[in-house]
Amino acid sequence: MISEINNISYDIRGAAFKVHTNLGPGLLESVYETALSFELREKGYDVKTQIGIPMNYREIKFETGFRLDI
Repeated sequence: MISEINNISYDIRGAAFKVHTNLGPGLLESVYETALSFELREKGYDVKTQIGIPMNYREIKFETGFRLDI
């Protein structure tokens, strides 16, 4: 299990470094998110972006209170 987690972490870090090397600093977050998602999909990962997380406020449940980037 730990080995698998280490391998996933290694792939994510490698993809992030690749994106940064190719695009450099200073772009919008959405650009890096798109590129990182592409790199991870190329490695065979099932990547989802901008996933809404429900939120409760008082007695009301909102469909999206938070958003996960990747």
